[in-house]
Amino acid sequence: MADCHHRRAVTLIEMLVVLGIIAVLAAVVVTLTRRVDNQSKEKAVDSAFTLLSTSLREYYELRGEFPLQTERNSANALAHIELMMQELRSVPESRRVLDQLDPGLVRSQEGLAEVSELRDPWGTVLDYFYDPGVGDSFPELISAGPDKRFGTADDISSKGGRKI
Repeated sequence: MADCHHRRAVTLIEMLVVLGIIAVLAAVVVTLTRRVDNQSKEKAVDSAFTLLSTSLREYYELRGEFPLQTERNSANALAHIELMMQELRSVPESRRVLDQLDPGLVRSQEGLAEVSELRDPWGTVLDYFYDPGVGDSFPELISAGPDKRFGTADDISSKGGRKI
């Protein structure tokens, strides 16, 4: 009569083990989702850099020079990219290339349809640098990357991917 009624219940330990497994699986899924999301955003940046480089070449073929931007200060990135976009839009061939950019990356200032700012997929404005007396003879475009801060290891440059 001692063990006639065996209870079929879940113990606290079993529930904790199952919850632990679910938590680990959820963490793995979230990590993979973030990684895939960042990779797709990095590909969007690369695509934008390719189109902008083509637009810059078209500008150079007509004007014989690139838009000058000698200040290397990411605090003024908005002014840098607006200047570049304004210059590139002044050349019809260059404008046609710019029209192929992902509309989600291009934002116009209110009331100024011709002056645009270019943002990366993380929402940070891109930076533009060109000084013919310094380094390479082709302009550099820079994305602040996933952390949205310039000058960190995850910055993405048109001159070789990630900047460290």
